[in-house]
Amino acid sequence: MNRELLRSLPKIDELLKEEAIEHQLENSMRILVLDSLRETIESYRKAILNDKIESITKEAVIIDAIKLIRKKNIPKLRKIINATGTVLHTNLGRALLSKSAIEKVINVAENYNNLEYDIEKGKRGSRYSHIEEILMKTTGAEAAMVVNNNAAAVMLVLDTLSRDKEVIVSRGQLVEIGGSFRIPEVMKFSGANLVEVGTTNRTHLYDYEDNITENTGVLLKVHTSNFKVMGFTEEVSIEDLVKLGNDKDIPVVEDIGSGVLIDYSKYGFVHEPTVQESIKKGIDVVTFSGDKMLGGPQAGIIVGKKKYIDRMKKNQLTRALRTDKMTLAALEGTLLHYLEETEAIKNIPTLSMLLCETSELKKRAQKLKRKLQTKTDKFTFTIETDYSMVGGGSMPTEKIETYVIKVKSEIYTAPQIEEILRLSEVSIIVRINNNEVILDLRTLFEKDYEIIAETFRNIAAPQVMI
Repeated sequence: MNRELLRSLPKIDELLKEEAIEHQLENSMRILVLDSLRETIESYRKAILNDKIESITKEAVIIDAIKLIRKKNIPKLRKIINATGTVLHTNLGRALLSKSAIEKVINVAENYNNLEYDIEKGKRGSRYSHIEEILMKTTGAEAAMVVNNNAAAVMLVLDTLSRDKEVIVSRGQLVEIGGSFRIPEVMKFSGANLVEVGTTNRTHLYDYEDNITENTGVLLKVHTSNFKVMGFTEEVSIEDLVKLGNDKDIPVVEDIGSGVLIDYSKYGFVHEPTVQESIKKGIDVVTFSGDKMLGGPQAGIIVGKKKYIDRMKKNQLTRALRTDKMTLAALEGTLLHYLEETEAIKNIPTLSMLLCETSELKKRAQKLKRKLQTKTDKFTFTIETDYSMVGGGSMPTEKIETYVIKVKSEIYTAPQIEEILRLSEVSIIVRINNNEVILDLRTLFEKDYEIIAETFRNIAAPQVMI
């Protein structure tokens, strides 16, 4: 029986003449089609030898081969649809770029550009000059530079200002910033010696004063953006820390983390310290991320006093941590929106999603529900209120009221629906609660409603596509 089945396996040359495969050859590289055909036939061969199948048809082989061709054609890093309601989802790429930022990336990506060329002087220039002026204008700092992420920014600052010296930091601020990257480890790689002061919940000014020595290089403050300590707590204010630093001639550095440039408390959120506030209060150097609350590309942004920033620009480590032309272009495009707050809220996706009115989300939910119901009657779709999250380690206690569509089925369980959506041609990432699949409208875009609806239709009535 095995020999007969093995002999019935179609040959590659035979399959290449089939209309469905010829169509694939027109839309895919020949090498991918050939590899897919070989792998499909080999999988059938193994199944036959292991007595897992009893019959074969050429049509079945073709369908499986086409599925594999399509899978091979899907980019490894690709678009997904975020229906979780977490705006800055670390696993899903964090902040989305504004249209203006994207246009600037395309412009420098497809053309030669003046990355390190001073057009006015006609000689070599600095890549930091393209972004420094707008960072100074939006933050109020004397100088600025950009590296590839915030951990790199912290490491560069400490390496420059406190290599082989001591850095004093409150024990309650020794945070883990995600992916098991911890502030103490970043400090260790910078060559600085960590001096922990105070306790987890309470640190006083005298804790810093009593630990200052002639070898103290930096007083470090880390904003605990990804957790909150409640109850019997105390921390040293920026003003007091800055005064101490000035009195002792020691630079004060703040890792502010999320990079907030607008006062969210005006829009009903808890107050998050802004970069401008820290600079205005006299912090010497501030570091923050580009792809969190700022709403830009991944980047580590350093702003502050010119005398310190200039030293960092000359640090040999800077070359290893520098950003590329596309990051700089995207960051410039993002920051330009901040020259007018209303423009930032309107154009930067992170801000517009976070500050979207619930009435608008309800309208979107109704529209998506109607579209879903026109595609299939195999699911029950209901609109309810729920809560979204900021994500990205920002505002951990903030729950944002939202509208969601909850999905139930008599055929599939919620985990089964979640898996099918996740493994669909355009992955749709949802959350599950009480055996219901939840689609949060806060992080969905109208351009994707048709894809979502078609995916649910295919779950209910799978289509054979050749």
